[in-house]
Amino acid sequence: MIKKIRIPEDIIIVEVFGQYDNRIRYLRKRFNLDITIKGNEVVIKGEDSENVEIAESIIQEMINITRDGHLIDKQEFEYLVDEKEIEKSSKVLTDVVTKTIARGRVKPKTQGQKRYIEAIEKNDIVFSIGPAGTGKTYLASALAIDYLRSGKVNRIILTRPAVEAGEKLGFLPGDLAEKVDPYLRPLFDALMDMLPLEKFISYRERNIIEIAPLAYMRGRTLNNAFIILDEAQNTTYEQMKMFLTRIGFNSKAVITGDITQIDIKEHSGLVIAQKILSGIEGISFVYLTEADVVRHPLVKKIIKAYENYEKGVKKQDE
Repeated sequence: MIKKIRIPEDIIIVEVFGQYDNRIRYLRKRFNLDITIKGNEVVIKGEDSENVEIAESIIQEMINITRDGHLIDKQEFEYLVDEKEIEKSSKVLTDVVTKTIARGRVKPKTQGQKRYIEAIEKNDIVFSIGPAGTGKTYLASALAIDYLRSGKVNRIILTRPAVEAGEKLGFLPGDLAEKVDPYLRPLFDALMDMLPLEKFISYRERNIIEIAPLAYMRGRTLNNAFIILDEAQNTTYEQMKMFLTRIGFNSKAVITGDITQIDIKEHSGLVIAQKILSGIEGISFVYLTEADVVRHPLVKKIIKAYENYEKGVKKQDE
């Protein structure tokens, strides 16, 4: 079977297929096809007609996405290849949440991330549960900035429980704020990637952006705010209940966590919340998996390897 795709004249070939046509070489190997570029035409040959059609769809979508002004990176390309629903995948890759300083644009890179963003838009309280690297905190922070810029909220509040994950930090010098800074640093990093440094400092000084340990939320009512509770798997039942009852009028709350990395001895408030709050209108639970990991490609493999190991240990214990 042979398929031919014409490359529009306004398209720079290297932007679609990468340096030395490495994406064409990837498709050749992945689908066992003969794919060549002749002038402004891509020729696909293969015995398996289904693979030829899949490759044709992928290449056509790559061209369309590039024409829309988006340069596909390596992770997005591999996701596009893996995803069966090609048209739906391309829509994910062209959605934009907000601009960033370091990376140009923040956008969902997987179907799971797109569902996550849609859930935040539609619900006042969203729980995002999944492994490291799935963009739980980063995307929530991007939407928080977007809500602040558009005037939908007046402030952003980011919080997380100050729980030691195997390391003891109490011996470190400094006052309470300096001691808890290591716990809050990931929240600083996410926001500073999206705002100019001067703007970030200004917002912090005026309390438009507040980053604090979860214990500081007790007794408050949080109105007109976008609130993110990070590392929620390390909240106790009482802490989770306390946090959720702080939410006031015109506020949106996003609770993120990884229930495979619980560092407290008590029952996790995040785990219990799934049982108590599921089915309540206005509250949504979004589950991300290793398929939604957008860090270094090895991170996805590491997560899968640990999952397989832990399943094997659990089976032996039984």
